[in-house]
Amino acid sequence: MDTVDHPPAVDGLTDTQVDAYLARIGLPRPGRPSPAALAELHRAHLGTVPFENLGIGLGEPVVLDPGALFAKLVTRRRGGFCYELNGLFAELLRALGYRVDLLGARAFDGDRPGPPFDHLALRVDLAEPWLADVGFGRFSHFPLRLDERGPQREPGGEFTLVPHADDELDVLLDGRPEYRLGLRPHRLADFVPTCWWQTTSPDSHFTRSSTCSRLTRDGGRITLGGVRLIRTGPDGVRTEEDLDEAGALAAYREHFGITLDRLPVPPAPAARPRPEDT
Repeated sequence: MDTVDHPPAVDGLTDTQVDAYLARIGLPRPGRPSPAALAELHRAHLGTVPFENLGIGLGEPVVLDPGALFAKLVTRRRGGFCYELNGLFAELLRALGYRVDLLGARAFDGDRPGPPFDHLALRVDLAEPWLADVGFGRFSHFPLRLDERGPQREPGGEFTLVPHADDELDVLLDGRPEYRLGLRPHRLADFVPTCWWQTTSPDSHFTRSSTCSRLTRDGGRITLGGVRLIRTGPDGVRTEEDLDEAGALAAYREHFGITLDRLPVPPAPAARPRPEDT
């Protein structure tokens, strides 16, 4: 893979913050950077820090600043979506001695990729480059080899990275495109405009419904979508249960460690103009 210019390093997490972050995901401080240590950090993060967009329905702004992300994900023991989860995970990895770049991606909706900076993923350089992503919901349980073009089979499914252009790869899960990954590094600030769109636009699926999801210990998933609790086993068997408000608040506490005093209410989508009005 061609070399790229990496953005300059910035001041990162303190030792105290690193210890608190590792305690949040249930791991001791690892040894020197290695593929095995990276895989352990990746899997532990997916199993403890949920993918969620609850702040939109609670009226909380999403602030893409490492200090604000640490306060939310570690101090307040919440989760977030890609910009937050991968943004802070990158800071943890850097503090542990990894070389990390932020990569922009375009999530597919059917056969069409979304806008630039639609998603944030990570390139982690060891003896070879790895794709790490703890912010896409259902995805790989472990980092993927970024230079490998053959199928990569792991607990999350079969992943294939297919070249699309000189500096892009299509990431496929079981033959379906998940996102188109750009290979040029970016700063977290570059994702701010699209993050704002994702959290405010009626055309964003994040403003239409609330979700909270994490990987389970056995490799399945548990998800609370609105007031519907969805359990998916590692074999793909799925069960659903509709909860009342009290049950949903209890499920947030039990399954995600999130204590809320009210349920999030996503903004109502704006009315679209009728053809005769345009």
